[in-house]
Amino acid sequence: MPEAALPPTRVGLSTASVYPESTAAAFETAARLGYDGVEVMVWTDPVSQDVDELARLSERHDVPVLAIHAPCLLITQRVWSTDPWVKLRRSRSAAEQLGADTVVVHPPFRWQRAYAKEFVAGVRRMADDTDVRIAVENMYPWRYRKREMLAYSPGWDPTEDDYRHFTLDTSHTATARVDTLAMAERMGDRLAHVHIADGTGTAKDEHLVPGRGSQPCGELLGRLGATGFAGHVVVEVNTRRAVSGDEREADLAEALAFTRLHLAAGVPHTGG
Repeated sequence: MPEAALPPTRVGLSTASVYPESTAAAFETAARLGYDGVEVMVWTDPVSQDVDELARLSERHDVPVLAIHAPCLLITQRVWSTDPWVKLRRSRSAAEQLGADTVVVHPPFRWQRAYAKEFVAGVRRMADDTDVRIAVENMYPWRYRKREMLAYSPGWDPTEDDYRHFTLDTSHTATARVDTLAMAERMGDRLAHVHIADGTGTAKDEHLVPGRGSQPCGELLGRLGATGFAGHVVVEVNTRRAVSGDEREADLAEALAFTRLHLAAGVPHTGG
């Protein structure tokens, strides 16, 4: 009988997926459910900002840190400095110290004018100085009723600029109302990292468990499996509405099973 080869892709858990639980809880959950590692969202939780403590958690639970998400959200404007370049350099340093191979960063907000002006060139210069991939993530226009605001500069679609590596977020493609598979095609071999989640195309960035929205999550994962995607796929879902820890864990187990199943479905069979 032919046997399915396992995809080389590792499936990680974003520490944001357990919020409002802690970064430490994310390591525990990832270990218990069998994730291959975690992506650390650096934010207001002090543990997420402490490289030494992250290293201890990684060793204690035998869960590697696959990626660092730089503190570039609105709620993290003062985390690791107010200077966005300092934030990005510290994120790269954290990745290097923890053995992570990817830093995820968002395009600048439009009001960060000096940062935005130098962002494309600055990210490329930073990438020249490290083996860590600085992977710029696709975002989306902000909408209110029928109005749309372009909140990011140079823009929310990073494929329009010359970055070396990309992060594809499938909840953000839903919010942007763009073709996820077409964006993945545009990213090509510069696609280094994936945030897998679902959405229904509302103005809200939903981060649903994959399979619960309208995005082609399964098809995307199948294509990644078929091409031997060597980056990481990270489950980044919103479990804030979970009424208990058991319900949150069930959602994260479902997301892991969905991701692995569809990655494996795309891998060519071997043997006879």
